[in-house]
Amino acid sequence: MERPAWAPRSIDISVPSVSRIYDYYLGGSHNFDVDREAARKAMEFMPGLPKIMQANRAFMRRAVRYAADAGITQFLDIGSGIPTFGNVHEVAREVRPGARVVYVDHDPVAVAHSQVVLEGDLDADVVAADLLKPRDILASGPVEQLIDLERPVALLLVAILHFVEDRDDPYSAVAELTAALAPGSLLVLTHASYEGIPLPPGRAEGAVDVYKDIRNPLVMRSRDEIARFFEGYEMMEPGLVPMPHWRPETAPEDEDPYAFSGFAGVGRTS
Repeated sequence: MERPAWAPRSIDISVPSVSRIYDYYLGGSHNFDVDREAARKAMEFMPGLPKIMQANRAFMRRAVRYAADAGITQFLDIGSGIPTFGNVHEVAREVRPGARVVYVDHDPVAVAHSQVVLEGDLDADVVAADLLKPRDILASGPVEQLIDLERPVALLLVAILHFVEDRDDPYSAVAELTAALAPGSLLVLTHASYEGIPLPPGRAEGAVDVYKDIRNPLVMRSRDEIARFFEGYEMMEPGLVPMPHWRPETAPEDEDPYAFSGFAGVGRTS
């Protein structure tokens, strides 16, 4: 296919990307034919995938407002993806003007578009880095310049940990990031799970297999396994719950059944 002008020359546009598939689910335009094809294959098994992604974004915005209301003025969003309406810096600054935000992603398209969105913004930046290399993230120029680790930070890991296999030890990566945070910091997290999906597990596995086929395995963890990421944190009410149940702004019973797929929570370091 013809390479769009906005696509960095360094990327292989014949290989699907989870961040661009996510962008497609959200109705974005920064995705390629291969991304759309993979997304549509997954939706053949789980047609409510766009509703799940919308629930993720809605939770993220509520959690960022919660953090800002609690006095947090620094945000580190790892696995931030391709910018869409209602980004972290926009939501946080509605409550805390001047809030500082560093976005982190390893997808070149996500990084490139974040750079465009943030051009001229002295209080926000983006880092090309991998969640599994916390030291690289913490030692990056934008983090050192914008994030004071001696003060509370909101660490966002929204819809990213389920793309890390157990063999890569995501728990250690989260623990290393946690160790760098000051007391009073928050962990904002969502994670996919078979629990809550309004489908038989066998059918949901079809969508999981699509991600496996594109070499981006989707790891569905149980609620107990997801709760392990919050070791060292005090869970904020209402705890680790399906996304629509976390401090809802509208009646959860009005949500699409797919929105309850997976879990969301916010924890605070002591």
